[in-house]
Amino acid sequence: MGLLAVVRDVDRSLTKLAACRIPSGVGTVLSAVEGAAAHSKLWCGAATAMAWVGGRRGRRAAAAGLAALAVAQLISNGLCKQLADRPRPPKEWIPHDEVDDRPDSSSFPSGHTAAAVAFTAAVTPAWPAAGLACSLPAAMVAVERVQSGAHYPSDVVTGAAIGLASAWLTRRAPHLALRHWP
Repeated sequence: MGLLAVVRDVDRSLTKLAACRIPSGVGTVLSAVEGAAAHSKLWCGAATAMAWVGGRRGRRAAAAGLAALAVAQLISNGLCKQLADRPRPPKEWIPHDEVDDRPDSSSFPSGHTAAAVAFTAAVTPAWPAAGLACSLPAAMVAVERVQSGAHYPSDVVTGAAIGLASAWLTRRAPHLALRHWP
């Protein structure tokens, strides 16, 4: 069995498991957090709060988080989703009504997860306490994307990897540019 076949089998099993096993009350909370994170509202609100109450450190953390989020959105939604036309998980795998409220765009990768992880990973070095506070809603967004039937687990893992790479890139870009500046 090839690697892609293994990934497909794991995706199918984990998607069905997440859609069936998460209690409805937990699913409701996950959906609320994902709704707040849609269109980056949650992360923009967090950045505003950080900049307002965190002084210089808060402004630096907010700027880093928003820059990484923008890079992650560009890579995941602007590039990857355009290149990979992966259908969403089949509706028959998802035994609840949330499956009817998912986007029509490509499933691969999870842009919500990419944005959440990018923001959190970029904020953490600048202000560890704020990064820790962002980590729970970021994880909840990732879980919700599978639980709701919007994404396969591999879409979410790839989105998280894009988020981490985006945070790293935005943190390292000034140093790399200065190193190669004439």
